[in-house]
Formats: sequence, C-alpha cells, structure tokens
Amino acid sequence: MPITLDPMQPAALVELVNEWGTVPREVAGETDHPFPARPPAGLGVPEEQVDEQAMRRAADLLHPVFASTDPAERVALVAAMLTDTGVRPTIVDGADGVLAAWTVGAPAHALVAAGALTLREHLDRYGSDRLGICTGRACADVFVDASPTHDRRFCSVTCQNRARVAAYRRRRRATT
Repeated sequence: MPITLDPMQPAALVELVNEWGTVPREVAGETDHPFPARPPAGLGVPEEQVDEQAMRRAADLLHPVFASTDPAERVALVAAMLTDTGVRPTIVDGADGVLAAWTVGAPAHALVAAGALTLREHLDRYGSDRLGICTGRACADVFVDASPTHDRRFCSVTCQNRARVAAYRRRRRATT
C-alpha cells in the first residue's frame, strides 16, 4: 500500500540531517552521544515510518545535497533521490476536500522522499545557493539560508559567535 507524505518542514529537515547524520555527528565529536529522544516535528511522513534507522539513513542521503557547492550537482542529487524513492503526485479526499499529496510505494523511502520534496521546492523557489554547510570550526551542520541578505555561512548564532571570537583573538595576538 502506498505511503502518503508531505514535504518536510525546512526546520525539520535541518534538524534531521544535523542530529542523525553521520558526518555532522563525526565532525562534532558526537558519535558516542545518544540520539535525541524524539524525532523533529514536521517530518511529513506517518509516525510509524519514523525510527532511528530510517532517520539515520535519510540524514546520510540528504547531507550531500547541502555539502555540494555545484548547483548542477545539487539538482542532480535531488532529482536522483526523487527518482530512486519513486515519489509521485496524487490527490486525496481529506477533511478539507480534495488535496494534492505525494506517495511512495515502499515505506523505507518515505523519509528520504519527504526530504527530497522539501529540497526540490527550495531549489525551485530560491535556487541552489541558499543551502549549505556551516563554515564554523569543528562543525558540519547544514542550514537553509532564509536571511534577507542571502549570505548565511553558519548553522547557528553559536557557531557564528565562536568564529567571531576566534577572529578577534587572532587579531589581538597579531597586534601584540
């Protein structure tokens, strides 16, 4: 039976990749830390499709889209995920009437498909230069740039502040 899903919320996509992805956890030295107790809200898939293994697999498949700096490669990666998961449009009769929806045939593909749909929408709306990997030291967390200036380089204010403090200290040492 096909699984009906929605695109993930962008914040849920970022949290999924950052908290369950192998690369972000390794770079941060968190491989021996436990995973979060609960999955992020807004994953876009039925709750029964969400388990630790599925989240780790999806995070690892989605991370390369953020890590790529080549716009054509990002598009190709997302297109391949959409093809590989077999996601397809459909309509469903819901409480609010007939609604557009997406389905996948295999439950194992649901999380990856929901993430790929989010990336597809983002690439279509904003282009490929508004996704990325944090430039902070010892961080490989991903981000979706929603800044008005389109120049985000850090995953969080914490990483940005660490980089600013380190730059300030380097400048001070250079002048003394």
